[in-house]
Amino acid sequence: MLFQARHPDLFHGHQKKRNFFEGWYFKIVDSTQHHVFAFIPGIFLGKEADTCHSFIQVVHGREAYFRYLTFPVESFQAQKNTFAIAVDRNKFSLKNMSLNIKEQSFAARGELNFRNVFNWPDTFINPGSMGFYNYIPRMQCYSQVCALDMELDGKLLINGTDIDFSGGRGYVEKNWGSAFPYSWIWMQCNNFPSSRAALTCSLGHIPFLWGSFRGFLIALTVEKQFYPFTTMNRSRCRIRQTGGDIYMEVQNARYILTLETGTSPEQFVKLHGPRDGKMVPLVQENLQGRVRVELRERGGKVIFADEGGCAGIEYGGRQMLVLDEGWQGG
Repeated sequence: MLFQARHPDLFHGHQKKRNFFEGWYFKIVDSTQHHVFAFIPGIFLGKEADTCHSFIQVVHGREAYFRYLTFPVESFQAQKNTFAIAVDRNKFSLKNMSLNIKEQSFAARGELNFRNVFNWPDTFINPGSMGFYNYIPRMQCYSQVCALDMELDGKLLINGTDIDFSGGRGYVEKNWGSAFPYSWIWMQCNNFPSSRAALTCSLGHIPFLWGSFRGFLIALTVEKQFYPFTTMNRSRCRIRQTGGDIYMEVQNARYILTLETGTSPEQFVKLHGPRDGKMVPLVQENLQGRVRVELRERGGKVIFADEGGCAGIEYGGRQMLVLDEGWQGG
C-alpha cells in the first residue's frame, strides 16, 4: 500500500474484488490540431459479478464521437512495480501506447511513442498531484496527473484513416476508487500558439470521512517552469459560470492565475463513469474547447497570456456544489 501511495501512476487494484474502478486518460492531438482523441483504458469491479469488466472509452473530439468498448475482466493486465497496463491487445504506459482494436463500431491500429514527458514534480511526503492525500485510505476517488505534457511520435490507423501524430502533444491522467465525486469541473490544454505551455485543472466536491470538502488541483507549466495552485499549498480559488462556460481566478502567495473556457454545446459527448455500483453515462466532455489563460505576479507583471485550442473541458454531477463566486481554499 505504501509503495502504491508513493507511486500513484501504478495500478492500485491488484487485491480488489468488488466496488472498485481505475482508469487512465490518454489525450492525443496531432501537430495540425485537426485530430484530437482520448483513449481511456481501465477496469470496473462492481458490487455484482455481472457488472465487472474492463474497458476502453474512445472520444473523437472533431466529430464529437464516443464509443464505450467492453472486455472481460481477465483482459486487463497491469504490472506491479511500473506503470504498464493492457486491455486485450492494447498496451499503455508513459513510454508508448499501442492499439489493436477491431470492434464492429470502431477500429484502431498502430503505436505512438512518447518523448520529453513532463511529470508533476513530487516528493516522498507529497507524492504525485494529490500529494499527502494519497496516503489517506478509503477516499471515494483519487486522482493523479501522470504526464502534464509530452511529445508524440508515430501513426495510428483509425477507422480507415491513417493519422500521423508525430510532432503532436499528449497528456495522461488517471482516477481510481469506488465512485466519482458528487460534482467536478475539469479542463486541460497543452496546445498554445505562443509557448510550450500546459494547463491541468480539476476542481471537485469530495466526500471525506463524515463530511465533504471542495478541493482543487491546478497547475500551469510554461517552458518547463512549474506553477502549482492546489488545496494542499493553500491556494485560493473563486469560480463562476457564464452560460455554458467557466471563469476561474486562483491565487497563491506569489501568483494569480485566471482561466476562461469557450465551448460549443454540440461538441460535448457523454462518457461513462462509476456511480452506485455501475458504469453509467454521467461525464459531459468536450475535446474541442478553448481556454484563455493568464498568469501574473501579484505585483502585476504578466508571465504568460495566451488562448489554447483542442482543450479538454469536462463537467460532472451537481455543478452548484463547486460553482461559488466566493473564495475557496486556504
